[in-house]
Amino acid sequence: QVLLVESGGGLVQPGGSLRLSCAASGMLFSIYTLGWYRQAPGKQRELVAVITSSRSTKYVDSVKGRFTISRDNAKNTVALQMDSLKPEDTAVYYCFAARPGESNYWGQGTQVTVSS
Repeated sequence: QVLLVESGGGLVQPGGSLRLSCAASGMLFSIYTLGWYRQAPGKQRELVAVITSSRSTKYVDSVKGRFTISRDNAKNTVALQMDSLKPEDTAVYYCFAARPGESNYWGQGTQVTVSS
């Protein structure tokens, strides 16, 4: 059974940093594309960052230069380092794992709140 578990969310002031982590089990982690979505209240889900099995990365424009996605295949984890946080980054963040021909796997979500 595949399981993705996020951690690291919380409350931070504008300009602060948080590091989200997602631990995976029950899968051949290294072959999956991994990433993070977020969903703010009343808004559509948004793809924030993706890292492929070859470690290519992509980001939504609004987080470029502030967020960094990384993966550790030895530990089966994917992380999202979030710096210079803004109130508009407030959302529930979900990690996912994807591979062609399979349904995506999802974590349960972790709340990030950026507020003074």
